[in-house]
Amino acid sequence: MASSGPARQALDSLDSSGIGSGALSPAYLLVPGDGADADAVQARAAAVPGVRAALDPAGPAWHRDGTCLLVVVPDDPANSAAGKATLDRLRTAVDGFHGTRTGGTAAQGRDFVDAVYGNAPLAIALIVLVTLALLTRAFRSLVLAVKAVALNVLSVAATFGLLVLAWQQGYLSQPVWGIEATGSLTEWVPVMVFAFLFGLSMDYEVFILARIREEYDETGSTREATVRGIARTGRLVTSAALILFLAFASLAATPGTEVKIFASALGLGILLDATLVRALLVPALVVLLGRWNWWLPRPVARLLRWGHLPCRR
Repeated sequence: MASSGPARQALDSLDSSGIGSGALSPAYLLVPGDGADADAVQARAAAVPGVRAALDPAGPAWHRDGTCLLVVVPDDPANSAAGKATLDRLRTAVDGFHGTRTGGTAAQGRDFVDAVYGNAPLAIALIVLVTLALLTRAFRSLVLAVKAVALNVLSVAATFGLLVLAWQQGYLSQPVWGIEATGSLTEWVPVMVFAFLFGLSMDYEVFILARIREEYDETGSTREATVRGIARTGRLVTSAALILFLAFASLAATPGTEVKIFASALGLGILLDATLVRALLVPALVVLLGRWNWWLPRPVARLLRWGHLPCRR
């Protein structure tokens, strides 16, 4: 939330009045009944710790076709740890009680997290395995493929760390945009950042290592191949990364906070990846590993339809 403006004034008014900012993210209870059923659900919801009030608004918009829609106002906002705990307790207490179902922005966000991040380990494992197979075939080396995936994971993890410092802790959002620490990230941001950054980082990795592989096939020297490969691709990768960084920096100037978080994460991640990871760690590890860079086990070579390639220095 910005430190000034009408939205901030409204939030301060809620806090000072004692209502709390939880009113900005209420939960809605759909009760397939009216009268006694609605009263019972309302009483149970109001008794949940962390709930400020459970309301049964009057009027035909809230009572229609034999159903009733109740409004539950929590003490804390939905994106806080206390707000999430309150939503969990509310769902445990009322979901299924007289056929009640819980809805609203907070409940929708929680369902999104469970659906997407619940399958994240399987999806990431599949991406890693397919990437390893493709890179092993492209580089004719198992070591280079494993190293490429490991450095990509390192780059994405470092970007997530920067994102937490910049926005959840407010070290970048406050001095640059005057936005207080968010305390959490929007549900879709980590997924989109991973998808974009993993793909872009792998593009840079393939571009650099493919050139190093070509130079090694020509010279037979790992050190010379690395020097030539970086000399002929380094400036291109750095220039491309700088262009993307400036594009995402301009996108971060838009008013929406979620867009700012997404754009700044990609900008910082691309800058970090192109400078520290691709320009320093990639060539350093290739030189340090020496002839082991080109190791391809016979079973893997046969699986990928290659004969055994002898190792050279």
